[in-house]
Amino acid sequence: MLPYFCAMQKDTQVFDLINKELERQRNGIELIASENFTSLQVMQAMGSVPTNKYAEGYPGKRFYGGCEVIDEIETLAIERLKKIFNASWANVQPHSGAQANTAVFLACLKPGDKILGLDLSMGGHLTHGSPANFSGKNYQALFYGVKKETGTVDYDHLEATAQKEKPKMIICGASAYSRDWDYKRIREVADSIGALVLADIAHPAGLIAKGLLNDPFEYCHIVSSTTHKTLRGPRGGIIMMRNDFDNPFGVKDPKGNIRPMSALLDLAVFPGMQGGPLEHVIAAKAVAFGEILTDDYTRYAQQIIQNAQAMAKAFVSKGYDLISGGTDNHLMLIDLRNKNLTGKKAQETLDKAHITLNKNAVPFDDKSPFITSGIRVGVPAITTRGLKQEHMQTIVDMIDTVLTNAGDDQKIGVVKNDVHEFMKDFPLYPELEVKETAMA
Repeated sequence: MLPYFCAMQKDTQVFDLINKELERQRNGIELIASENFTSLQVMQAMGSVPTNKYAEGYPGKRFYGGCEVIDEIETLAIERLKKIFNASWANVQPHSGAQANTAVFLACLKPGDKILGLDLSMGGHLTHGSPANFSGKNYQALFYGVKKETGTVDYDHLEATAQKEKPKMIICGASAYSRDWDYKRIREVADSIGALVLADIAHPAGLIAKGLLNDPFEYCHIVSSTTHKTLRGPRGGIIMMRNDFDNPFGVKDPKGNIRPMSALLDLAVFPGMQGGPLEHVIAAKAVAFGEILTDDYTRYAQQIIQNAQAMAKAFVSKGYDLISGGTDNHLMLIDLRNKNLTGKKAQETLDKAHITLNKNAVPFDDKSPFITSGIRVGVPAITTRGLKQEHMQTIVDMIDTVLTNAGDDQKIGVVKNDVHEFMKDFPLYPELEVKETAMA
C-alpha cells in the first residue's frame, strides 16, 4: 500500500523516503511539544499551484502581475486569523516564528537596543535574546528567569531588571514552560518604563484561541506565533495586534517617517527581512485557520488540556520530577536527575522504542545544552490522533519501562512492538492509502 502522493512518481528515491517518513509517523508515539499532524486538506493546499506564483508585496499592492487570485487567498487567511483572535491587524507572510520575531525587532528596535526575555536555560526561546541567535547578536539581551523553588516565572526579578535596565522591549513567551502567563503584570511593568511588550505565543496559541489560557492581546502590544504547533497548521509564522496602536513610541520607518505600528510591521516583513511570500503555505494557513474556527477544534483544544494534565499526573505517580509540579498548557518539562538519566540518554533510548520527544535543559541545569538534565513532553500530536486522557497512563507506563531498562535492548524491543500495536487503534491519514493494483 502506498500513499496517494507517492503513486505514479518518477523520482522514486525521494518519494520512497517520504513514504518511510509517513510510516515512521504512523507507527510511533509523537510527544515533541512543538509538533503536530495537519489535516489532509492542509497538506493538499501546501502542495498546490500557488507555489508557482511570485507575489512580493501585499494584497492590492503587489510587485508582480497576475496576483488577483493570490490576493483573495491571502486576504482570506488574514481575515480568518483576525477572527480567531479578535485581532484588528495581522500579517500571515512570515516563513517561520523566528522570522516573525525578526520582523517585530526590525520594526520596533534599533541595533544595540535592550530587550528583556525569559532565559533560554529557564525555558525561553532562541529568538528572545540567545547570544547564538540574531536577537542576541544585534540587541543587548537581558534575561529574567524562574523561581528555583516553584519553577514559575519570577515576576519580581522581571520587574527589578526592567526598572534597572529600562529595556525597549519586554518579551513574554517560552519554548519549555508549562504554566500560564501574567500578561497584565508584564504590561504594568512595561508601562512604567515606556517599553513595548511582545508576546510570543508559538506554543499555546491554539489554547489561547479557544479561551483556555490567559489572553495576551488584552495587554501586549504585539503578538507573534508559529502556525504549526497547537494551531495545527503548516509550518510558518504570523504577527498580530488587537488594538490599533498609533506608534506611541515614535518608531520611524526607513525614510524617517512616523507611521502606524501595523505599517512598520508590514514593511519589516517585506521588504525588510524576506522577499516573496510562500503563497502555497499561506493557502494552507487559511485552511488551518478555517478549521480552528470550528466546534471540532474547540473540543480538540479542550482535550489537549485534559490529556496534558492526565499525563502530568501519571508522571508524578511514577516519581518523575515535573518542573512547577504540573502543567496549565500542552506540555511538561521533566527533570530526570532523580532518575539518574540525562535528557540525551532518555531521548536516544526512547527513540529505540519509537517514542519521540526531545532532551531539554531544566532550570538551573548542571549539564550542557547538548546533554541536558531533562526532557520536554507534549500532547498536541497524540491528541490529534484521537488519544484521550485514559490513554495517558499507558504511554507513561511505556516511557517508564524504557527509561528504567535503558540498557536492555530486548525489553525496549518489546515496548516498541507494544507501541506499534497501540497506535494501530489511532490511524494517521488512512485516506492516503490506495491499492497498488489501481496504479497499474
